[in-house]
Amino acid sequence: MVLGVCYYPEHWPEARWAQDARWLRELGLSVVRLAEFAWAALEPAEGRFDFDWLDRALAVFAAEGHQIVLGTPTVAPPAWLSRGYPDTLPVDDQGRRRNFGGRRHYCPNSAMYHEHTRRIVTALAERYGADPRVIGWQIDNEFGGGNTARCYCPNCAAAFRAWLQRRYGTLDAMNEAWGSVFWSMIYSDWAQIEPPILQLAKPNPSHVLDYYRFSSDSVVAYQQIQVNLLRGHARPGQFITHNFMGLYPDLDYFDLAAPLDLVTWDSYPTGNADRWRELLTGSAAPDPAYAHDVGDPALTGMAHDLTRGLLGRPFWIMEQQPGHVNWGAWNQAISPGTVRLWTWHALAAGADAVVYFRERAVLYGQEQYHSGLLHHEGTPDVGYRDLERMQSERALMDRITAAPLAVRIALLFDYADLWAIELQPHRQGFHYLGHQFVFYRALQRLGLPVDIVSWRADLSRYRLVLAPTAHLGTDDRSAALAAFVTAGGIALLGIRSGFKTLSNRVTDQPLPGPFRQLTGATVTEWHSLPPGGTYDVQSSVPGLTGSAGVWAEALQPPDNADVKVLASYTTGPLAGHAALTAHQFGAGRAYALGWYPTPAQAEALVAYLAEQAGLTRLADLPLGLVAGQRGKYTILLNFTDTPLTAHVRGHPVLVGARDIAVIPPE
Repeated sequence: MVLGVCYYPEHWPEARWAQDARWLRELGLSVVRLAEFAWAALEPAEGRFDFDWLDRALAVFAAEGHQIVLGTPTVAPPAWLSRGYPDTLPVDDQGRRRNFGGRRHYCPNSAMYHEHTRRIVTALAERYGADPRVIGWQIDNEFGGGNTARCYCPNCAAAFRAWLQRRYGTLDAMNEAWGSVFWSMIYSDWAQIEPPILQLAKPNPSHVLDYYRFSSDSVVAYQQIQVNLLRGHARPGQFITHNFMGLYPDLDYFDLAAPLDLVTWDSYPTGNADRWRELLTGSAAPDPAYAHDVGDPALTGMAHDLTRGLLGRPFWIMEQQPGHVNWGAWNQAISPGTVRLWTWHALAAGADAVVYFRERAVLYGQEQYHSGLLHHEGTPDVGYRDLERMQSERALMDRITAAPLAVRIALLFDYADLWAIELQPHRQGFHYLGHQFVFYRALQRLGLPVDIVSWRADLSRYRLVLAPTAHLGTDDRSAALAAFVTAGGIALLGIRSGFKTLSNRVTDQPLPGPFRQLTGATVTEWHSLPPGGTYDVQSSVPGLTGSAGVWAEALQPPDNADVKVLASYTTGPLAGHAALTAHQFGAGRAYALGWYPTPAQAEALVAYLAEQAGLTRLADLPLGLVAGQRGKYTILLNFTDTPLTAHVRGHPVLVGARDIAVIPPE
C-alpha cells in the first residue's frame, strides 16, 4: 500500500523543502505529486521556461526516497495566455465568455489552446520523461470541475458540426435520428446547427444528448493530445493517469479512462456527501446511521467501485481529504481516527495508493480554509496523527493490497442513459444516479461487493448483473445481457429500460424494447407517481413488502411456464398486473422489476437475487458497519461513534468506534 502527499514547492520558501521532505518520509509517505497547478511558474512568459526550481524540488524529495508523480499544468493556464489569446477561454451555457482567474478557464476545442498545451507538455516530457525519479504523470486536473465539461463557444460550435457529420454522414440521417420534423426543426445545411442553448423553449433532447456526447468526446480527445505526447517520451514503467471525481456526471468516465494506465480519483467524503447526498438519496439530511463527520460511506463506496470499474483493476486515490475541507456546505471538523478509516475504506475497495491533499494548509488563495496534514503554522493536524497510528499497520496493508480482487456482482452504468434521464426525467426527483444508488446501497448494507461497469465489460466473470435503468435500448446491449443469462447468469432489468433509442427517440417496439425477449414480459403501462402516491404490492419474495412509489410499470407475461410472476400490484389502476417477473432463459434467469423500490425493498430483492446466484455475504452487518474484501481478507469498517458487532462465518466480531477489523483467510 503506497501512501503519498500533494506538495506545492511553489507555495513555500525553498529553505523548508528539505525539512518537509524529511518529515513526510518519517511519517511513512513515499510518493509526492508536484506541479499540476504550476504553469505560470514553469512558463512565466510565452516560450520562456523555468524548470530550475522544479529540478531542485525533485532533487530534494528524491534524496529522501520519495517517488514523484508530475502533473501537466494545463488545468490553470497563466494570465499571459488567457489575455493574449482570448478565444481559448470557454463560453458558458448563457453564451458568456468566461474570464481568467481560478482554474479550468479554457476551451478543449481551441486549436490555439492545443498549441500551447503541446508546447508545455512536450517541454515537461522531454525533460522528465526519462527521469527515474518520476514514476508517473497526471494529465491536467479534475476534467469538468467547476461546471466546465461543456463549452458553447464558436470553436465548439464548428467542432460539433464536424462531429455530427462523422456520426450521421448526411443531414437526412441526422434529421431522422433527432426527429427534427417536430416543431419545424429540420436542418437543410450543417451551418444552421448551433449548440443547444438560449432557445425560447426547451431544445430538442436528441440535439442536447448529442451535444453532451460531443462535449465528453472533446475532453477525451484533448486528453489524448497529452497522452500521445507523454507516450512518446515516457520511459517504460512511467504510468499516465488522470484524477477523476467519483460520481461526477458530465463526462463519460469509461471513455476518459480507456487510454490511461491506471485511474485515480479525488476522495473528499464530507464534501462529496454535501454535494451528492440530496441527488442520490432525495434528502439533504445526513444518514443517521453514521457519525456526523465521516461522510456517507455508501456514497464514497459507490465512487470507489465506479472508479475501480472504469478499467476493471485497482486504482489510486490521488487526493484524499486529510481533515476538514473548505468547499462543502458545512466543512465540519474531523475527529481522530476518521482519516485512517477513509484510508482503509479505499484499500478495501481496491485502492493501491492513497495520496493526501495536502501536506500543509495554504496561507493564501481560494483554499485557505482547507486543512492539510499540518496546520497553517506547521503543527500536526488530525490527518498527521492518524498517519502516525497507521505506521504500525503498513505491513498488513501491503499484504492485503497484494491480494487479488474477485467480485461476482456487476451494476451496469451508462452515461448516455444518465444524460437522457436528466434531460427528460418526466418526474421531479427522478435521477438516474439516485436510482442506481438505491441498489448500490442495498448491496453495501448486505455485505455484497459489486463492480460498477459499462455495457462494454466482460459480463462472463459475474454471477449476478443488475441493470436498474437500461434506458437507451440497443440490440447489442440486449445480446450481451442475453448471452450472460443464457450461460447461467442471473440478471435484473429495472424500470424505464429499452424506452428510447440511442438518438434519444422513443422506441416504436413494445416495451422494454429490445430487452423484451430476454425478460419474457411486456410493459403495457407506465405511471409516474406523485409524492405520497403509491400502489400496494404483494410478493412471494421474502421481505419484499409494502408499496410501489415514484414509478410503476405493469408487466404482462406470456401464458407459459417459462415466466413466473413474483409480485403483483393489489391496489390502484395497475391492480392485478405483474410487478416482478422471472424468466427462465437458457441456463439462467432474467428478472424484470416494475417499480422504483424503497431502500428496504431493494435490500430484500438484492438478497433474494444473490441467493439465486449462489452468492454469500461477507458478513451480517448492523447499520453503520461496512464490509469489503480483497483476496480472502474481509475488512470491517465502523463509521459510527459506537462499537458494533458483525457476524463473519458464523462468529461475532466486535469493531470499535471509527475503527476497522481485518479477518484473515481461514
